[in-house]
Amino acid sequence: MDRRDGFQLYVPPDLRIPGHHFPPLVYGLAVVYASSFAKQLSRQFGESTSARGKEKKNETRDSPSSSPYNLRSKDKDEVDTSGDGEDADESAQGPNVAQVLLLGLPSPRYLVWSAVTVAVNLLLVLGVVDYIYRGPQWHPSHDVSFARVGYVSPNAAKILVREPDLSQLPIYLSYRKGSGSTDDAWKAGGKINVLSEDTDFTQALTISRLSAETQYQYTLSTNHSGHFKTAPSAGRSPAKEDGGKFTFLTSSCIKPNFPYNPISHPLSIPGFRHLAARLPELGAHFMLFLGDFIYIDVPKRLGVDVETYRREYRMVYNSPDWPSVSEDLPWLHVLDDHEIQNDWDGNTTGVYQAAADPWIHYHTSVNPPAVRPGASYFSFAQGPASFFMMDTRRYRSPEFAAPNDAASKTMLGKQQLDDLLLWLRKPEPEGVKWKIIASSIPFTKNWRFGDSDTWAGYLSERQCVLEAMWDVGLRGGVGVVVISGDRHEFAATSFPPPPGKKWPLSATVHEFSTSPLSQFYLPVRTYRQEDDEDVTIK
Repeated sequence: MDRRDGFQLYVPPDLRIPGHHFPPLVYGLAVVYASSFAKQLSRQFGESTSARGKEKKNETRDSPSSSPYNLRSKDKDEVDTSGDGEDADESAQGPNVAQVLLLGLPSPRYLVWSAVTVAVNLLLVLGVVDYIYRGPQWHPSHDVSFARVGYVSPNAAKILVREPDLSQLPIYLSYRKGSGSTDDAWKAGGKINVLSEDTDFTQALTISRLSAETQYQYTLSTNHSGHFKTAPSAGRSPAKEDGGKFTFLTSSCIKPNFPYNPISHPLSIPGFRHLAARLPELGAHFMLFLGDFIYIDVPKRLGVDVETYRREYRMVYNSPDWPSVSEDLPWLHVLDDHEIQNDWDGNTTGVYQAAADPWIHYHTSVNPPAVRPGASYFSFAQGPASFFMMDTRRYRSPEFAAPNDAASKTMLGKQQLDDLLLWLRKPEPEGVKWKIIASSIPFTKNWRFGDSDTWAGYLSERQCVLEAMWDVGLRGGVGVVVISGDRHEFAATSFPPPPGKKWPLSATVHEFSTSPLSQFYLPVRTYRQEDDEDVTIK
């Protein structure tokens, strides 16, 4: 948590999940194990039977009628050379109990324990199958009905409604000021007359003509309700009841039912429960979610069509834990790769169109205003901060088309880059102390694993943006902060201007990178400082 000039950034706790290479590996190893187990057990049964046969034969030879003292000299030699029966018995015994349980080795002497080790391995494989398929197959969430708050300005609020039961139409939205207000009469906030499969039965409503920094309650004729607080005007100090702080949350990366629990609801999201426990004390204005709201390809991609992508969004919204973090908290969204495909750099080709459908209907429809019509990057200002929410996927150059420092590579595309630089140059209203840039992927190049997918793979454009950020500090009065996610690790980094140049040290830019909210955390630290350009804070 970091506080400066009334600005508070809260990083929620994180939880974790396996990658998409594991399911086929698990299935393949299970087949190899089962066939090897059966073959080894069969061989040991054969050896055991052979050993018992030798034992009976030796017993026969040891009888008085076949005593060596009653045999001819030639027969004595034969008897003398067969005296290793005890060693044969030892080799036929097979693995001991510890080897059976710990190594999964079969033993005809311990058939019960051999069955136990097979059952354990079978349950592990079934757990993988259950984790991958139970949610999508048993809970596709076609019938999920909900409402949530999106962008809330000083005088308006956007509400997303999903209702697949068309008998509920028309749907009426009403709102009123919160408890303690003398004006608590319900007012009409809007009406939905038509819903269809074209938008997956979603529609956005906007409540207008609201008062700034005021608590409101809304309700729908579909029995959904919630609360929100309108934002302070740009430049206005946070209200005293907020402790003089302007608080927002930031995180990324969600995967239902991780850590995996076979007795949990397949759509449970533990990270939501941890976050919900902190919400009352934080008094956050909104969650700025930095991408990977779904994982279409982890642990296994189940399709490339629009319905597959829509289903992933519906399952998160149908989680039994979703209401606890949405009834009183607006959510804003940035796009990242797992809403499309891992490390996506294909612009609007391939699966992008299928992926963009639910992203538009469920998220951008209630996001802040787009910087320009048709754009998928957004900007807004409220209280002590001005925000620019970048799209680092739709407009970027292919990751490996050129060296990382090639001037021809772009993360943002020309138009978005021009709009970002214009926003950085734009004077802010008095009282705005921070320009905050939301990037789905880290701005620092200190991540040493998969760094080409981050801004480390687009160094020329990064330098252009960084110099524009330092220019903000050169003018004074406003600082620049980058917030990012994606890496499943936390890091705080500073970007001081080079010594001897026109920028003062006070122009230093800071980045806070946080993820995941409910996903796996990398067990090995991959963040490492190797120069004086990107300086590790934590």
